Amino acid sequence: MQYYLYIFDTHMKNTDTWRIKAILTGSAGNLVEWYDWYIYTTFSLYFAPVFFPKGSYTAQLLNTAAIFAVGFLMRPIGGWMFGRIADQKGRKTAMTLSVLLMSLGSLLIAFTPSYNSIGVAAPALLLIARLLQGLSVGGEYGTSATYLSEVATASRRGFFSSFQYVTLIGGQLTALGVQMLLQRVFLTSDQLHDWGWRIPFIIGALLAFVALYLRTHMQETGSFEQHKSSKNKGSVKILFKQYPRAALTVVGLTMGGTLAFYTYTTYMQKFLVNTVHLTIERATTITFFVMMIYAFLQPLFGWLSDLYGRKPLLIGFGVLGTVLTVPILTAISHASSEWTAFWLILAALVIVSGYTSINAVVKAEMFPAEIRALGVGFPYAITVAIFGGTAESIALYFKKIGHEPWFYWYVTVCIFISLLVYIAVRDTKHTSYLDKDFTEPSA
Repeated sequence: MQYYLYIFDTHMKNTDTWRIKAILTGSAGNLVEWYDWYIYTTFSLYFAPVFFPKGSYTAQLLNTAAIFAVGFLMRPIGGWMFGRIADQKGRKTAMTLSVLLMSLGSLLIAFTPSYNSIGVAAPALLLIARLLQGLSVGGEYGTSATYLSEVATASRRGFFSSFQYVTLIGGQLTALGVQMLLQRVFLTSDQLHDWGWRIPFIIGALLAFVALYLRTHMQETGSFEQHKSSKNKGSVKILFKQYPRAALTVVGLTMGGTLAFYTYTTYMQKFLVNTVHLTIERATTITFFVMMIYAFLQPLFGWLSDLYGRKPLLIGFGVLGTVLTVPILTAISHASSEWTAFWLILAALVIVSGYTSINAVVKAEMFPAEIRALGVGFPYAITVAIFGGTAESIALYFKKIGHEPWFYWYVTVCIFISLLVYIAVRDTKHTSYLDKDFTEPSA
């Protein structure tokens, strides 16, 4: 821990105050966005029976997972729409609009009546809310990744851009923390199932106003100001005509990493309950503490990428993920104790950190400023919709038909495909477009 704090302190002392403020401000808004996104899957264990007719618990979870996946289908639209806004109107404008849209979705979920009260209108409203949130979070990734990469100095981009995933994980930790407080301190299990699950969505909507205030006081990046008069800014045509290889590379970079991330984070809590047969409370506790350690790993891995390059970390994730995914998931499914499950999940997330800590900066370094937010966000959102958003549904489907290990092999194959891309691409640390347009941000 002292070594980690030394690294952080060294970076802070050598970084201008305005740059630290910009990174912290952008990251805080990102945390609120991802909290609102993650409370859906965190509390779906409670509200699944509320929005759908009675049936098997696995079937109800499958229905909520399906809506979770459909929400991901909006992410490419959000990546396209907010990417264009970020490249044409500014990173600050896009990030402010996205958080407002997320809060609207949270409020809608919080106040939607149950299936018993309004019938099929309940899951329909749940779907609409999730579509709004999918649109919002689809735009959040590309714009925040671009913003954090552009305000960081060249020698510390890996370190500071890693805070996107610190706050992304922080959003999930906050969701889990709220869940633990409600479970253990404030509400009974029956109260949580009946109405208590609505509280976190109300909290998320209120936090969005805090994020709105922070983002309206953000500084715009110098890279955007330098290129805001470009005729080609935010052009999908230019993106796929002049940078098709970079766009396809984003897809390949993302495929295995996003599937592994959603497997060991959002789906893992359900896996511990539905397969390992732990209580919801025990599964929540394990997930919370594993994710806390995982969040601290991101800046460390980002710092390593500043020293040794991005490619070694990506290849390390690809090799270890290909070799160890099946053994780790199999071992978790047969875990005889909570500590065994804890250490196995943590080991998996240490491996995944080779991707999550630097994936934002790697993608940002592949595109010029005038199409950077679109280039990062759009192909990424398409890939996440296909592979990340469907992770729970596919895993639950294989379990339902009695072939749960097939999912383990599916994750392995996707990581292996990404590994081939990691091997083929050049190290963006040494070929970064950010070096060509780096300037101070504007007030």
